[in-house]
Amino acid sequence: MATDESLKYLAVDRRSVTDPSAQAEWSSKKLVWVPHVEHGFVAGSIKSENANDEVEVELQDGSKATVNKDDIQRMNPPKFDKVEDMAELTCLNEASVLHNLRDRYYSDLIYTYSGLFCVVVNPYKRLPIYTEKVVELYKGKKRHEMPPHVFAVTDTAYRSMLQDRENQSILCTGESGAGKTENTK
Repeated sequence: MATDESLKYLAVDRRSVTDPSAQAEWSSKKLVWVPHVEHGFVAGSIKSENANDEVEVELQDGSKATVNKDDIQRMNPPKFDKVEDMAELTCLNEASVLHNLRDRYYSDLIYTYSGLFCVVVNPYKRLPIYTEKVVELYKGKKRHEMPPHVFAVTDTAYRSMLQDRENQSILCTGESGAGKTENTK
């Protein structure tokens, strides 16, 4: 079994993100994502709507902004925070995808599924998730049984190769420094 040290870089304790008070707060506010020049999107709460398809939004820093209704994006309930597969998001939009990736990245959870794809955000530091113990943890497991990891992708390809007796391929793509080499070692 992998050490507790490596598990904290692979999986989220779902109890920590299913806080009933956070869910109640989300339900009581009309929370949305608002475009922001510096941060991409910031959280806001709709305060009012007018006839010109504009909404007044109170941003997370307490300031207010008036934006076109078409420019805001719906926010997911807190139970979807740091979700392992973004295909599960109720509100699948650009802001929610970026928020989920950022939230997972800042928690050192660098692997995230997006449907059939495994998205990796390079942490630019060593994480204890490439050990033999972690390899053993993923061997023979189905993808949904384990947290996202390149080892889940490779084990699935290996098992498909043995079962179907057909060649398999894995595409690793990204910009320079994205972590392709580390993931193919």
